Amino acid sequence: MTPRGPIPEPFIQELLGRTDIVEIVGRHVALRKGGANLLGLCPFHGEKSPSFTVSPSKQFYHCFGCGAHGDAIRFLMEHTGAGFIDAVRDLAAQAGLTVPQAALDPAEAEKAQRLRTRQLGITQALERAATHYRACLKDDPRAVDYLKRRGLTGEVARTFGLGYARAGWRGLAGVFANYDDPALIESGLVIEQGDDEAQRRRYDRFRDRIMFPIRSVKGEVIGFGGRVLDVGEPKYLNSPETPVFVKGQELYGLFEARPAIRERGHALVVEGYMDVVALAQAGIGQAVATLGTACTVDHVRKLLRFTDRVVFSFDGDAAGRRAAARALESVLPHVTDLRGFQFLFLPQEHDPDSFVRAHGREAFEALIAQAMPLSRWMQAVAGEACDLGSPEGRARMLAQAQPMWQKLPRGALRSQLLAEFARASAMELPALASLWGEQGMAHGAARTIRSPGRRPGGGRGPGVAALQPQDHVARMLLTHMELWTALPASDQDLLCGLEGWHAGLFSWIDRELTERGPVDWQALRQVLTDQPFGAQAVELVDRADLPPPYDEEELKAAVRQTARALALRDTMALLGRTARI
Repeated sequence: MTPRGPIPEPFIQELLGRTDIVEIVGRHVALRKGGANLLGLCPFHGEKSPSFTVSPSKQFYHCFGCGAHGDAIRFLMEHTGAGFIDAVRDLAAQAGLTVPQAALDPAEAEKAQRLRTRQLGITQALERAATHYRACLKDDPRAVDYLKRRGLTGEVARTFGLGYARAGWRGLAGVFANYDDPALIESGLVIEQGDDEAQRRRYDRFRDRIMFPIRSVKGEVIGFGGRVLDVGEPKYLNSPETPVFVKGQELYGLFEARPAIRERGHALVVEGYMDVVALAQAGIGQAVATLGTACTVDHVRKLLRFTDRVVFSFDGDAAGRRAAARALESVLPHVTDLRGFQFLFLPQEHDPDSFVRAHGREAFEALIAQAMPLSRWMQAVAGEACDLGSPEGRARMLAQAQPMWQKLPRGALRSQLLAEFARASAMELPALASLWGEQGMAHGAARTIRSPGRRPGGGRGPGVAALQPQDHVARMLLTHMELWTALPASDQDLLCGLEGWHAGLFSWIDRELTERGPVDWQALRQVLTDQPFGAQAVELVDRADLPPPYDEEELKAAVRQTARALALRDTMALLGRTARI
């Protein structure tokens, strides 16, 4: 559910009633008619066949691929990065409504208004400067010649809004009527020196540099990167952090890269502005760059809103490997069995810009296709400076691996990597599991899982597959939908986070209850036919070998056994693999 914050609920409902979600979503996603709903490619993950639907009657969007769903407010929040208040204000302005402020604490409301006014002044100054820099580029043959020598065309320069800051100390004085405007200092466009007012002087931060505007995911200019044309230090100069720009949260080129990220199904993270622009020039438009900082957890979170696969590109030298190791630390908490993180290392003499200019698009895309998976890079980082031929070296490798492994969320990849480290260290899997505190895998004895609710003597017919505990949970909820609300939020999250069709089913049950309330199985069966998991769900309920209906306590017991069974299933599979090694 979208957080409502301090804005009264009646206003939110009136606002949503006056808003057409088809119009809002249609500004960002190409939609086409598909029965009663509209279809399009999901803007929240990469896909080639549309699984994203918008319902005009329910004023709701939903993606059957990644599970994203919500109303017009949530769409703006998730797609543009706007906060709840900003999304409401945006929709209210379009609907001709005024957002009530009565529910806000007067002091907080005043503080929020001052911040908004300050941020608006900064973004307006930055946008005006960007317009000025673009005009300067057109009029400066030396700057144009530099970009041409770097292989860039006018088209790609326009796409990224490239500009040029002239060499003078106070070039912006001719752009802004009041060069003493505080917004010029706050935006980082102008530097002020001198403590004494009589000695204080101001001058432009960016001089004689190619200008790269940094845009937010909403397309607003929030800062700049400037590169020297010839020699000079620093080669790249970034805007300072401001109320609208935090380097550890923003990615250069993300606004421009979003369509290509959806089309290609992955984002490519590089280290420099020119890398992003050169790759786009070559037809590799899914590239983004960190802003002079290491890749952060916030960067990863932002990328995962647009794709479930991220490829990091680094130079092949020692500095590039150190940067890749830092990126690995940032992604580990976000790894799931359905997300892919890969690491691409270029030849030492190249960065992405020089490589694509020397070898072309196809050669670079071949490198992307061969990028190292996270599991291999994690093992390489753990084995750094370790002699795996000696017990001491293997012990060092395990000591370096354990902190990284423990950051991984539970899942099949985490379990498989435990087995890989056990093999590399010449240890038995149960011994390593015990050493690393993975008690569920330390005992190592395979045992049979009894299906919850199974009565003695209630065997299965020939050819009928054994059910997993989550199958029993699914059948209980399909036939007694109202039991979902009896589960605590932690159990609901567990079920919605399962692999395969079960996750889609449980997420769908959650949404159906919110929208329609509980319905009986026959009514539910009718609407299931259009769902990708419908066939499995119907087959499950129709099985004759299952025990009769259930109650609330059996449901909770089945959920608990689901959690235990998932861990045990991974253990049994890995023990079998280890025994064969």
